[in-house]
Amino acid sequence: MDLSDLGDRICILGPSNSGKSTLADAIARKRNLAAIHLDQLYHLPDTDWEARPKDEFIALHDAAIAGERWVMDGNYSVGMPQRFQRATGLILLDISTRASLLRYFRRTLFEKERRGALKGGRDSIKWNMIHHIAVTTPKNRKRYQAMFEQLDLPKVRLSSVRAIKECFRAWDLAR
Repeated sequence: MDLSDLGDRICILGPSNSGKSTLADAIARKRNLAAIHLDQLYHLPDTDWEARPKDEFIALHDAAIAGERWVMDGNYSVGMPQRFQRATGLILLDISTRASLLRYFRRTLFEKERRGALKGGRDSIKWNMIHHIAVTTPKNRKRYQAMFEQLDLPKVRLSSVRAIKECFRAWDLAR
């Protein structure tokens, strides 16, 4: 599938630390789309990943999806129905739990600047995040796969870090 087949409003779903924000930024640059990182809308800036009030997040989310040209990375099921209604394409990153954990530790310990980071946020190893990746994400993976299969949109499933790297090459996305 060509990148243009996904249209001008692309959703990227996947487990934490799967590369959603990096892919979103690369697609945004290539296609001249707004990159919207849901983590930045969901969490308050200048905090240690403190969540916004739900109604505030939904208002920010709905304002973002009202745009005509965007690539949006993140899951946040509270906004999925309206997001999928506006989307013209979907990319599902489905890397392994092991890969997500390794990427989490690398990102948290060694990356000072990273795509999709929370403005003024402080990344640190958090037990609740390890639990989320190791316990919650495998359950979500099944739910995301079912949604992926049901949605009638142009879509791509990338099931490994290798597949994501191949996608970067095939779509000529500079990192």
